[in-house]
Amino acid sequence: MGRRKDLGLLAVRLGTGGVLAVHGAQKLLGWFGGGGIGGTAKVMESLGFRPGTPSAIASGAAELGGGILLALGLATPAAGAAVAGGMSGAVSVHRPAGFFATAGGYEYPAYLGFVSATIGVTGPGRYSLDRLLGYRLDRPRLVLLSFALSAAATSVVVARRETALAAQQQEHKEPHMPS
Repeated sequence: MGRRKDLGLLAVRLGTGGVLAVHGAQKLLGWFGGGGIGGTAKVMESLGFRPGTPSAIASGAAELGGGILLALGLATPAAGAAVAGGMSGAVSVHRPAGFFATAGGYEYPAYLGFVSATIGVTGPGRYSLDRLLGYRLDRPRLVLLSFALSAAATSVVVARRETALAAQQQEHKEPHMPS
């Protein structure tokens, strides 16, 4: 039974990590029809993530780097936590549209975040680089540290975005007084 679970973890890691890496490559490198850092920065700014360029780099790095690390099973807790944090930011963008992806909702980023977090907590399994390295980068304290740092950083970023969006909405509501 153990090998079946390890093969299952490998399949989930490769699939999830591959999807994330492609999305991250779109954001960072402009591959697969993506906007690269410049285009992604403009989108991030329009979504309330300011400044746009560091937000684009952080988002792309979480997806590309986290996806590659998950697929390889390397530094699995940090990879899972980074992706979960990045997907939490994406959930905050899609939340107003509700749950279902067909209506623009947060279903898809939530799913990717939950799967990545689960892999980060569970570990990569037998068929991984973490195992080959003696699990040096996959220790219980790294799970706790990675997820605590990711949660803290994500909370700050999402709160800053919501504050920026609220200020922007307030600007549009207030009547402009003639000079």
